[in-house]
Amino acid sequence: MTTVPVPADWPVSESEARAVQDALRARVVLDETGPPPGTGRVTGVDVAYDDERNLVAAAAVVLDAATLDVVAESTAVGRISFPYVPGLLAFREIPTVLAALEALPCPPGLVVCDGYGLAHPRRFGLACHLGVLTGLPTIGVAKNPFTFTHAPPGTPRGNTAPLLAGHEEVGRALRTRDAVKPVFVSVGHRVSLDNACAHTLALTPAYRLPETTRRADALCRRALAEITPAAQGDSRRYPGGN
Repeated sequence: MTTVPVPADWPVSESEARAVQDALRARVVLDETGPPPGTGRVTGVDVAYDDERNLVAAAAVVLDAATLDVVAESTAVGRISFPYVPGLLAFREIPTVLAALEALPCPPGLVVCDGYGLAHPRRFGLACHLGVLTGLPTIGVAKNPFTFTHAPPGTPRGNTAPLLAGHEEVGRALRTRDAVKPVFVSVGHRVSLDNACAHTLALTPAYRLPETTRRADALCRRALAEITPAAQGDSRRYPGGN
């Protein structure tokens, strides 16, 4: 497990964080298709919080895209690096997520975030932010549509409906199981929306949520539970401890 202090130059106010989003948003690449589904590797990232101890744990789980077998995994734990502000949640998560990705023993391939990419009020959710910082192809697969509207997709698995901000399509509601609530897919970086949906379907052979997200969620929760109060207070074992 990697331990992560808050970066010295990290934004401390909403205005600073929005300025970072504005500066990085122009670097999002939207004209690449991305890797074909079912090839290479695909990595899920997710985080878990302990607000009482001011801790966040991130996990990265690499799967073989063809078999969905686990290839590698890593975790990182750090201080929560930003207050809770809707639309700025990436600033609470990015340092530990980056550390978890950097600790992997192999290239991650496509990265699937439990959250948003372009389907974000400022068109720069976690998947976009992470993609720009790493250069990796990224997508966001969220459980809820945030503030955007959509018509119900058809009942069978694979049906979609546009996720709309006015008349702008910012993502798609995608049915991954017959007659089950859809997930909400959006582009992060270097992947087309069609391909993002195809990857999501390839990653959901048995459940509503992608296997990448399911496995990363379980791993980050386990990592957070393993940080004991004694370890938290020992600065030799936890950078930034008291």
